[in-house]
Amino acid sequence: MTDPAHGISGRPFSVRHQGGFPTIAILCFVMLYAPMISLVIFSFNGGSTIGKWEGFSWNWYVSAINNRQIQEATIRSLQVASFATVIATVVATMAALATTRTKAFRGMTAVYALINQPLMIPEIVTAVALLIFFAIIKGVTGYTGMGYLFAAHTAFCIPFAYMPIRARLEDMSLTLEHAAADLYATPWKAFYRVTLPLLTPGILAGAMLAFVISLDDVVISLFVAGPGQDTLPLYVIGQLRRIVTPEMNAVSSLFLLASLTLVTIFFFLTNKKQ
Repeated sequence: MTDPAHGISGRPFSVRHQGGFPTIAILCFVMLYAPMISLVIFSFNGGSTIGKWEGFSWNWYVSAINNRQIQEATIRSLQVASFATVIATVVATMAALATTRTKAFRGMTAVYALINQPLMIPEIVTAVALLIFFAIIKGVTGYTGMGYLFAAHTAFCIPFAYMPIRARLEDMSLTLEHAAADLYATPWKAFYRVTLPLLTPGILAGAMLAFVISLDDVVISLFVAGPGQDTLPLYVIGQLRRIVTPEMNAVSSLFLLASLTLVTIFFFLTNKKQ
C-alpha cells in the first residue's frame, strides 16, 4: 500500500520536485520584484525621464529631500502613523488579554471575528463607511480637523496589531502567572512583572505592523483626509496624476526602504525564540 505522504519511489513528497514548480516560482518572483528593482534603479537616473537611462545621479534624492511639500506630507504621515500605532496597540493588547486570559464565554468566537472583521471587509467599503460617518459628525459639530484621519487610521490598524499580540499570548504558558498569583501578587503586579515582559516582543511586532499599515495606507486616507491634509502616499498619487519624474521614484524608493526595514524588524520579533 502506498503512503500518501510518499511517492511511488518511497521518497518523501515535496512540492519542489513537481514538474514546472521552479519555473513558476521564479516567474512569480520576477513579476513581483522586477518592477521594484526598476523603480529603485531609475530613481538614480540623471535625466528627467523615467524609462530612459541617462547616467547615475543623486539629484532626484536631493530634490525630494529638499521639497517642502514632501517634507510636510512625510511629517503628517509620521504623525498619523505614530498616533494610530500607539492607540491601536494599547487597544489591541487589552483585547488580546480579554480574549486569551479569561475563561471561555459564550460569544467569544463572535468577539474574535468582530475584532478581525476589518481584515475581511474590502478597504473601499471601510473607507466609504468612515466617510459617511464622519460627514454626519462634521454636520453636527462643525469640526474639520485632522482628528478624523487619526481616528480612521487607529480603527483600521487595531486588528493588524491584535494578531501578533494574540498569537504571542496563546504561545505563552500560564505557569508563571499562576506562580505569581500563588506568591500573593495582585493581578496588576503579575501582569506588570510577568506577563508584560514576556509579551513585549508581540506588542512591538504588532506596533510595527500597525505603523507600516498606517504609513502605507492610501484608500482610507483618500476618502477621509480633508484639504491640506495629504499624507505622503496621497502626495505621490497626486504628483503621478500630473507628471511622472524620477523624483517620485526617489520618494517611492525611500518609502520602500522604510517599509522593508520595519517589516524585517517585525519578522525577527515574531520569530524570536522564547
